This record gives sequence, structure tokens and C-alpha cells, in this order.
Amino acid sequence: MTRKPLTVAVVGATGVVGRTLITVLLEREFPIAELRLLASGRSAGTSVDIGGRAHVVREATADAFAGVDIALFSVGSDVARELAPQAVERGATVIDNSNAWRMEPDVPLVVSQVNPEDAAVHEGIIANPNCSTMQLAPVLMALRDGVGLERVIVDTYQSVSGTGADALAELEGQVKAHVEGQAIEANIYPHQIAFNALPEIDVFLDNGYSREEWKVVTESRKILHLPALRISCTAVRVAVFVSHSEAVHVETRSPITPERARQLFAAVPGVAVRDDPAAHVYPLATEAAGRDEVFVGRVRQDLSIPDGRGLAFWVVSDNLRKGAATNAVELAELIVDRGWVEPAAQRSATIPSATSTRTQAAARVQGTPVGGTT
Repeated sequence: MTRKPLTVAVVGATGVVGRTLITVLLEREFPIAELRLLASGRSAGTSVDIGGRAHVVREATADAFAGVDIALFSVGSDVARELAPQAVERGATVIDNSNAWRMEPDVPLVVSQVNPEDAAVHEGIIANPNCSTMQLAPVLMALRDGVGLERVIVDTYQSVSGTGADALAELEGQVKAHVEGQAIEANIYPHQIAFNALPEIDVFLDNGYSREEWKVVTESRKILHLPALRISCTAVRVAVFVSHSEAVHVETRSPITPERARQLFAAVPGVAVRDDPAAHVYPLATEAAGRDEVFVGRVRQDLSIPDGRGLAFWVVSDNLRKGAATNAVELAELIVDRGWVEPAAQRSATIPSATSTRTQAAARVQGTPVGGTT
């Protein structure tokens, strides 16, 4: 399909995810007539090298979005809350990586291979899920559609790149200090991250969960159209530079074997099964880094759940790519290919295309698996 070149803005272009967004746009040959790099006032005037050419970064102000077709945001929630509506007012469709809009009822929260039809009803803003939710959603979708879901327990082991460039530098500096016998200083996290695991990501809520953990709970329910799904999460920051890992335990509605689960996982676009423990083959953070796939392995029966309705498995993905940048670009490709760049109110004929997803979701909530059973 030939796509019309568009004016694309990357907001937060100097950050780790922002730079990855630029890389993915170029790798996937997204049709760009003009690439507008935007960031905070303190970064304005700096340049980013793209294909050997220096691109000057502009300040992300409301007027900077004039003429922009699609704006890919990778900024903090407060900035996204302020700037995204201003971008929409000037005609841009925003795909936002922050937590600002994800749980707004009228803003679609979309994983490209899980609930693409939800993007049809956007009114200018499409939310990108949290990176940990992102890699979990495709595999849960496979089980939801195949045998139904009753309960999910997930423990995340998240890399420092999820915090940003300063955290990457701090981990490297702490490792170097340890090797050289120097004192280790911690500034980004409350404790040293080198050689450590911190069960604290984002702030703690009154219910005892961290905000990161609660994102996985609430976002998974919204993406999967399962508002009553029983799900719990423990999020841990670990001394890994790139890629998040997750230990997942699922109670399914109908019995399922590990063999059938592997088949369901492998059938999802973008999911790769790596599962031969006897040969030491399973998903690794080091191998996932720089890749766009969600890797699944260590698939086995959870023997604590009766009647063959329990599974345990290990999920790994690059949090900067599929966890943020790649899904955002895939959503941009989706709305371009399906003619959904403009808000739904401007193209009422396309709105019913999301109806089938909602019909299927209602069936799932009532306990009817969609797509067959084992």
C-alpha cells in the first residue's frame, strides 16, 4: 500500500524513548514528508543526528503542532495533559506514551495486535499502554480467546531504561564503582540498583500497590475488554539495561495443556515462542534487546491449580521498542492504513468498525471464549 507522506512530530525527541521512536520510524519507512523534533525548552536548539544529517530540536509549544498530522508523544504525564489537547486543536492526532490518558473512558488504549479496532473511535488522542502491560497483553489475549481467563498473577523484572537515560548512566556508574572499589552512590533510585532488585517502581498507593503495579491491573482489563478480570502484579526494578521480564501465572476458564498454549502464543503476530529448557532455551533480556517481538518460554502447567486450568510462563520484551516506540509507530501505521487519522467525529462512517470488538468482549465477560477451545 502506498501511503501519503505526512508531517510527523516526535515530542520528547531527545529522550531514550524519543530517540527510539525516530529509529523505528526510519526502520519501518513510515511515510514522512516532514519530521518535526520537539522537546522541552532546555533541549530546544540542540540537534539529533538522523541518517548523517543534523535535525534541530524545537521547543514543544502549542504553535509547534501547526500542520502536524500525527504527533508521537514521549513526555511526562503533566506535559502530555497540557500539550496533547493543544496539538489536537491544531489538527494533529496524538499517540501518547504517558500515563495521562490511558484510563480516560473516551480515549482508546491500544496494543496493535490485540485491540486495533478500538483506535477507530479516537477523538484525537490514542493512548499507548505501559511497557509492562504491552508485552503481557498479546499472550493474555491468546489465552482469553482460546480458553478464557479467570485470574492472572504477574511479577515484573523491569530494566532501568524504563526510568530513562540518567538511570542507565547510574547503573553503569555503580558497576564501575564496584569494580574499582569505590563508594556506590544512589541518586535516581532510593537504593543502589547495581547487583540489586528493588520492589518499588513509581509511588505507592493507599491500597499497597505501587502505581506501576496498578497500571498493569487496570490497563490489562481495559485492553482485553475484561473489566472484572482478577489480576495482581508485583513490579520489581532489576539491574538490567534494556528489556523487561515477567513471570506470569494464569488460571484459565477451560483446561489447557502447555503444548496448546504454545500453539496459541505462536499464532499471535509479533509473539515468538522460545521454549526448550533442557537445552537452556528460554527468553532472555539480552536477546530481546533491540528486537520488536514479545518472547514467551518456560511454558508449563501450574500444578497449584486443579483440573489442568493453570499455566505458568516467562515473557520478555524490549521495553523501549515494543514496550513503547514500536507499538506507537504501529498505531500510526494502523490509523493511516485504515483511514482513521482524523478524529472519529469527522468520519462517522468508520465508527461501526469497532462494534465487532465490543460484541466479542461482551461474550468474553459472560464467559464464552471466542476463537475456540482446546
